[in-house]
Amino acid sequence: ARMGRTRVELFYDVISPYSWLGFEVLCRYKHIWNIDLHFRPAFLGGIMQQTGNKPPAMLPKRGEYMLKDVKRMAKYYQVPVHMSGDDFQRILGTSSLAAMRFITAIDMTNQQYLEPLSREFWMRFWSQHEDISQPENILTVARQAGISAELSQKALEMISSPTVKDRLRETTAEAIKYGAFGMPAVVAHYNGEPHLFFGSDRLELLGSVIGEKWLGPVPS
Repeated sequence: ARMGRTRVELFYDVISPYSWLGFEVLCRYKHIWNIDLHFRPAFLGGIMQQTGNKPPAMLPKRGEYMLKDVKRMAKYYQVPVHMSGDDFQRILGTSSLAAMRFITAIDMTNQQYLEPLSREFWMRFWSQHEDISQPENILTVARQAGISAELSQKALEMISSPTVKDRLRETTAEAIKYGAFGMPAVVAHYNGEPHLFFGSDRLELLGSVIGEKWLGPVPS
């Protein structure tokens, strides 16, 4: 890390729409704030299970609110999340495990593609409402992100390897160790200690803690 730069880790899963919002905003701020941003692909299912958390839509009133909330946030954050009522079933019926292992494999081998690849997974699932769990769809996403067929194929083969499985498990465990119970979980290492911020609407507070100025979700 460069002198005086704050290490900021973003633990995320592409099944989480709020993770996408947080991801895009931090991407916009990484050249404005004095931070070193690290993307930490983790598995939301594992976090929910190990902390006893439940998907927000399990509570009908919360589900109703979340639909409106995501719509407003998408507009305010200028991120093309499109959510409708039947998305709750879609999320519950989709496992992001293969996608997150694939992202982990790319993180381990060709890190320069981590940002565009993650973005394409969100685009496909949350903007185009397409599947991200089947191997052929994962390869489509990788192609959209500019990854060659050869590299994609290699990463796809890696998802069943102990190395990748362990790495994803470790990253997920690390998020829990910092106190995460959902996604996105943002951890700022400041003044010698980790500060956890949950959700995409706490980045203003993050700025305040690390002494950086918040310029809204779309700083120009």
